[in-house]
Order: sequence, then structure tokens, then C-alpha cells
Amino acid sequence: MKKIIEFLIKKPISVSALILLQLGIIYALIFRMSVQWTEFYFILQALNVLLVIYIINKNDNPSYKIAWIVFILGVPAVGGVTYLMFGGRKVPKDIRTSVKELNHGYAVLEQDPLVMAQIRDKDYLRQARYLFDNTGFPVYNDTKVTYLSSGEEKFEALVEALKSASKFIFLEYFIIKEGYVWNTIKAILIEKVKQGVDVRLIYDDAGCKSLPFDFLEKCRGLGIDCHAFNPMRPILAIYMNNRDHRKIAVIDGKIGFMGGINLADEYINRVSPFGHWKDVAIKIEGSAVFSLTIMFLQFYDHLTKGQSKYMDYQVVHDAFPNQGFTQAFSDSPTDDEPVSQFTHLSLINSATEYITIMTPYLVIGYEMMIALINAAKGGVDVRIIVPHIPDKKYVFSVTRSNYEYLTQNGVRIYEYLPGFMHAKVIVADDDIAMIGTTNLDFRSYFLHFECGTILIDNPCIQDIIRDCRDTLARSIEITYEEAKNVNFVVKCARAILNLFSTLL
Repeated sequence: MKKIIEFLIKKPISVSALILLQLGIIYALIFRMSVQWTEFYFILQALNVLLVIYIINKNDNPSYKIAWIVFILGVPAVGGVTYLMFGGRKVPKDIRTSVKELNHGYAVLEQDPLVMAQIRDKDYLRQARYLFDNTGFPVYNDTKVTYLSSGEEKFEALVEALKSASKFIFLEYFIIKEGYVWNTIKAILIEKVKQGVDVRLIYDDAGCKSLPFDFLEKCRGLGIDCHAFNPMRPILAIYMNNRDHRKIAVIDGKIGFMGGINLADEYINRVSPFGHWKDVAIKIEGSAVFSLTIMFLQFYDHLTKGQSKYMDYQVVHDAFPNQGFTQAFSDSPTDDEPVSQFTHLSLINSATEYITIMTPYLVIGYEMMIALINAAKGGVDVRIIVPHIPDKKYVFSVTRSNYEYLTQNGVRIYEYLPGFMHAKVIVADDDIAMIGTTNLDFRSYFLHFECGTILIDNPCIQDIIRDCRDTLARSIEITYEEAKNVNFVVKCARAILNLFSTLL
């Protein structure tokens, strides 16, 4: 009984239960009114027709529109009302306004035109200009980037960097779980607080659903300036969909980290709920670290309603010569610009020889599907590595539902045999790569706050290429025949899940 009570009072369970209760009451009232008053029923049907017309003409993702149209027409009693509650996908006004107002931070980030002009490839130059014009983050040519091919490597490098901190530590993570990783980092943070280091922590409340209720208060009691992004509340609100999916660490403005690795034991394989966990990150040293500092401070100012003096956190670095180009950037659902999706499409469309992708989810829309297929049909060697052991079975079913059409048209699909693939990597033609937090799915492209780094002619690209080859060697290729010869019932279930994949 005690375990049952402890389970029920956990924040995700209690919040979900209260939201479902509210939905149940609303749906029950709608059904009752529809039965008792014929006029109300016809009003609902008229509303559904108007909503379908509105959705069809809306400038939105086609897959997202189709899913809602099918739902509204398939469940007419509550479909339209549900869309009005959850289908707008518009970021709440308070978050949208706050983040927009904080864009004053980008004013301190200036693009050196001489650096931009040094990018000789026209496609890569266009990509760099697009990112600067739409995110405000410049490209640098004096930054050293170290590729960390596992969670173990990233954890070791992060611990070493944290121990070296003398001024400030900024940490922003989607997931934090109690265990060896967090206990190790927390001990360092406590010691640094005692030394007078400014320690700040931002975590996503939904991503950290396993943390105890008093986690935030305990951190603050230890001197850590801790904040939860978009706290979960038991109310019907679409803003629960907008999560801080970024993973950023900045130490003294000298060292920065970015990638898919969170602060939890599975990321360094101390626990293995899904087999071997494959993940990657990068360590950044040089001028581009300031971009990560701005990303963090922008969110910090949003959460604290403050206004940081950004230039106080800028560090003059010794230049790292012959390092190619580095451009760290953030992507926000507060605007109508799907930066990460456009960047992925640009990398695929500009590839001439090969493109290799590592991603935990392959929940893609028509435009991404066609881009991958067109590249393959144009002679580009397109390879995608996904997990063999999934963390979310329903999402994995959607991923596998795309195998048949992709492999039929020349795209090569591999599953990482030892376990779960969580890395978010794209590398093309030995010259350009992207590492960050963005998955190939609807949520990352349109709902989450994300970040990434584009590398052009950077020496560490060779390390990325080697890691991709090593990972492919430990993966199994899924052929078209295997993808086609799937049980009919399973294929139907996958098709249904794929239809509603943008709503999952």
C-alpha cells in the first residue's frame, strides 16, 4: 500500500490524473448536452466543419493538419473541442513575449564579415548566413571543438571542467536524475559554491519528472541558483508541450558543452534499461563559447525576469588557428521559423557524396522523406542509424513504419544492435557536420527549445566520421525485403501510429 501511495503522489502521476479528470468532466458534459439537445449536436458538427476548413487553409505542417482532421472527423463529438484546447500549437503569450523581449542579448553577438567571407563552399556559406540571419548567432573561425563519442567521455570531460571553474558555472539540462552522475556533479557544485563561484542550474520540469518535489528548494538551500523551466501544473494548457530540450554547460565562459547527453546514469551506462546507450557531445573552447553563454542567460533572464549584463560574461580567448568554422545556435518555438528542420534539410540537399545521420527517432514528415529519397536517387549514399532497442515503443513503431518506403527508394537504414541510439548527428561529404539536441521528429522541430552546432572544415569532423563508421559496424542494416515483409496487423498498427505521430 505504501508503494502504491508513493507512486500516486509522484508529480507526473498526480498532474496527469488531474488533467485527465478535467478532460473527463468536459467530455462527459459535451456528450450529455449532445444527447439532450439536438441543437447543441448540430452546433458541434458545424464547428467541426469550420475547424476542418480552417485547418486545411492554415500554414502548418501537412502531417500535423491531417492528423487533426482525421481526429475531428473520426470523433466528431469531442474532436473539435479537443482541437480548440490543444491543437493551436501556439507558444503561450507569456513565454513568447518574454523570450522575444530577451532578444536584446543577441545585439552583443556580432558577425565578423571577414570570417563569413572565408567560407568558400556556396551551400555552406548560404547555410551560415541563414543561421545568423534567423537566430543571431555568428560563425567563428578561432574555436576548438573536441568530439566526445560517448556519455562516459563527456561526463569525464565535464567533471574535469567543473573542477576548474573559478568564476561561474551555467548548467541547462532537459533531464536530471538522482544517481551517480548527479551526485558526482552536485558534490562539485557544492564545493564551488563554497569557493564563491556563481553556480546556476536550469532544468526542464517535465524532463526531470523523476526528481523529488523538493529538488529545487534543496538546490537553492545549497547555494545553487536553481530554476525549473515551464513547471508542470494540473491544468488544461497547451504550453505543457513546450519543453526546454537543450543540454548546455558553460564554465567560466572558457569551456562549453553541447549534445544529446543529459545528467543521468543511463547516459554513461552505469544502468542499462535499453541496452548500451550510444550518445555524443562536443566540447567547445574559444569564441563560440560566448554563444552558449548567451543561450543560457537568455533563458535565465526569462525565468528570473531579470536582465543580465551579457558583456560581463564574455572572455577574451587565445585564438585556435586552423580549426575551420564553428557556429552554435539555438532554435525556439516562439517564432514561425523551424531553424533546425531547415538546417537538416539544407545539409541533406547540399550533400553530393554521402550523408550519415544518427538519431533516436525517425518521425519525419513528407518534406524530409522526399529530401532523403531525392538525395539517394541523386547518387548520394544516405545512411540513417536508429536504435535497435527503443526507449519508447510507440515512437519506435512510427520510426519503423518509415523503413519500407525509404529503403525501397535507396535510403539505407541501420539499427544500432547493442541498444539505444540517442545521438543527434549529421555529417556530410567530409566537410560539414551538425551536432546538437534536435531529433528528427515533430516535437524537436516545432515544440521544443533546441540547440545545435554546425561545423565546417573543422578537424573534429574526422573524429565524427570515424565514430559513424564504428557505429555502423555495430549496427544491422534493414533491407527493403525485411521492411516489406512485416505482419499485416503490425503494419496496420504502425500506419495508425504514424498518422497521429505529430500528436504523440
